[in-house]
Amino acid sequence: MRKNLSIVFALIGWFAVITQYILLLNASTTGFTDTTIRFFSFFTILTNSLVSLYFTQQAILNDYKNKQFLNFPGFLTAITVYIFVVGLVYQIILRQTYNPEGMDLIVNELLHSLMPLLVLLFWYLYEDKTVIKWKSLFLWLIYPFIYIIIIMISGSFSNYYPYPFINVLNIGLKAVLINSFLLLILFMVLSVILVGFGKWLEKKKA
Repeated sequence: MRKNLSIVFALIGWFAVITQYILLLNASTTGFTDTTIRFFSFFTILTNSLVSLYFTQQAILNDYKNKQFLNFPGFLTAITVYIFVVGLVYQIILRQTYNPEGMDLIVNELLHSLMPLLVLLFWYLYEDKTVIKWKSLFLWLIYPFIYIIIIMISGSFSNYYPYPFINVLNIGLKAVLINSFLLLILFMVLSVILVGFGKWLEKKKA
């Protein structure tokens, strides 16, 4: 069952990411290179690609206890937090600012709505919640923190920011720093909730 779900989820994930890339290229007026750079500047795309890689690996693994790349203890919980933040930020902040149609609408919902739920389901079914350590929560912040730093640096040169709440040109550096701090707090709060809930589930099961 785990392998079958991994195959299906990987296919959905890669379909959404690749189709979104094709749609963006077709609508682009900035050229292939700039469009590609901008495409991979979205936390949504990076995280959905990471999730798709994880499910691809799960689909080909025979030993799920093998602590190799993308399969070490707690990694599934970490990407569950990341993709869930993608979904929450979109539903709460970005949905009212974007009105896609047709295939763009379908792909958008796959990336922001369906994939977070599928990853959460997979986490519930298969994550070994007993091995997750509370101190790992701080390590999980490295990915979003580095992302914010890179976007801030690249944006200072290109004047392009993928999200309005980190757009220095429109809202100013102070507001961006506050928003970034609040986002990191959101990552931490969701991590605490997920790890705590997981340990409660294991305790109840025992």
